Amino acid sequence: MSTLDQSFVTNGSWKPDLFKGKVVFVTGGAGTICRVQTEALVLLGANAVIIGRNVEKTEKAAAEIQQLRAGAKVIGIGGVDVRSVESIAKAVEVTVKELGRIDFVIAGAAGNFISDFNHLSSNAFKSVVSIDLLGSYNTAKATFQELRKTKGAYLFVSATLHYYGIPFQLHVGAAKAGVDALSNALAVELGPLGIRSNAIAPGLIEGTEGFARLAPPSEDGGNGLRDKIPLQKFGTSRDIAEATVYLFSPAASYVTGTIEVVDGGAWHIGSYMQDLYPSVVIAANEDPSAKI
Repeated sequence: MSTLDQSFVTNGSWKPDLFKGKVVFVTGGAGTICRVQTEALVLLGANAVIIGRNVEKTEKAAAEIQQLRAGAKVIGIGGVDVRSVESIAKAVEVTVKELGRIDFVIAGAAGNFISDFNHLSSNAFKSVVSIDLLGSYNTAKATFQELRKTKGAYLFVSATLHYYGIPFQLHVGAAKAGVDALSNALAVELGPLGIRSNAIAPGLIEGTEGFARLAPPSEDGGNGLRDKIPLQKFGTSRDIAEATVYLFSPAASYVTGTIEVVDGGAWHIGSYMQDLYPSVVIAANEDPSAKI
């Protein structure tokens, strides 16, 4: 089910045909964050290809997104492993054959789970880094020649988990730190070609897959994490959509090599787990069943 609808256009800040004739290529497009990014671009005139591992989920999401705008073309390509650049390259070939070009690339395929270092195996760490970091590199690599033709733009989906040490998220923090470095380096290397590269770092966004796990309500029905966010509220999927549209729009034509943090100022306050530290870490380290 789509998150956005025509009200994003009629009651929004952007021109309805802002991205008319543009094509966006999205990894992880059936996931919560990347799906709403795709919806926003399609509503504003773009056509899209979303890719993912799960064939049924990806094709279903594409069909639903296509219904958001009359005349839109949204293709879902499942069975794609972002850890394989050849797998992504085949999806790029389909995109160019069916839609003619690629103007924007969103690298958003990601994997995450909660684990302390003591119980985080080497294979588990490798899995997250391979999907998040290597997958982002492979996405950029496979689409580069097409972006070169259109002088397009990359947008990587990052996080704020590496801005300070966060227990139980070291694997994701390490991967996303690499994603930021990748995006920044591409901005410098590809800038002379007219290609821009930026990243977006969402905070706690309501309705996303990790929200319930990371921000459970308190016993009184409130939420302690929300109270620690400077803006005193959680983010919404529309917040991510708005930031995405801006970074791909002509308004950001001189913006490259930036990390757009969309978290209500939360990362400036420090770790979400500060009230639980160090008790949860001590308990995790005392468990003798460590993994290698």
